[in-house]
Amino acid sequence: MIRTITVAVFAAGILAACSPGEPNNAEGPVVSSPESPMNSAVDTTPTTGETTLTPGANSFTEGQARGAMENAGYTAIGPLTQNEQGVWQAEGTKAGATTTVSVDYKGAVTPQ
Repeated sequence: MIRTITVAVFAAGILAACSPGEPNNAEGPVVSSPESPMNSAVDTTPTTGETTLTPGANSFTEGQARGAMENAGYTAIGPLTQNEQGVWQAEGTKAGATTTVSVDYKGAVTPQ
């Protein structure tokens, strides 16, 4: 009997210690936002017209590279290949001239 009372008192003590003291009536997000915006997540600076290609691991798919070339004004884009430096290349036509056009890992579209 004493053991049962001791367990009950112990359990009541634990429950009292775990219960919230005052209700939390906070509104809004748990994490506050900074006063000024942080750095943007994506670089949206146009890279068309850069004169040099930057080698590196390219995460663009063939379709994305083709789209970048088309957005830069190239038409009649031939089959794309990716060279050992990670640069997508294809023959394309712009302003009536056919040339080899490349897209590096930064998205820079450059005629060769």
